[in-house]
Amino acid sequence: MASGDRCGPYICGIDAAMDVVSGKWKSLILWELDNHGTRRFGELKRGLPGVSEKMLIQHLREMEQDGLVHREVYREVPPKVEYSLTEHGRSLNEALGPLGEWGQRRAERLAAEAAAAS
Repeated sequence: MASGDRCGPYICGIDAAMDVVSGKWKSLILWELDNHGTRRFGELKRGLPGVSEKMLIQHLREMEQDGLVHREVYREVPPKVEYSLTEHGRSLNEALGPLGEWGQRRAERLAAEAAAAS
């Protein structure tokens, strides 16, 4: 179950979807876990240059509460924690695919416009 004000009511489906992917890093965490599979915290942090430890922890906790990410803790010394996508997280990542394609086309168009202007 989502925490705080992150549980509706929603105006539309886009509103409900954006509630769980708001923030710069959540969609990138989804992408990282989808492309590389199960990751430890340090691997995720290295795969997302620029993310602070605090922000990564916060987003992972929210994503776990939203049922997008599974957190597995292994009882060993030092403690080992792994993160993976749930089925719900994989389906969200698939839904974001067309948005990513749109963004790629936009980035290419902006790069072409910048090259033409110089």
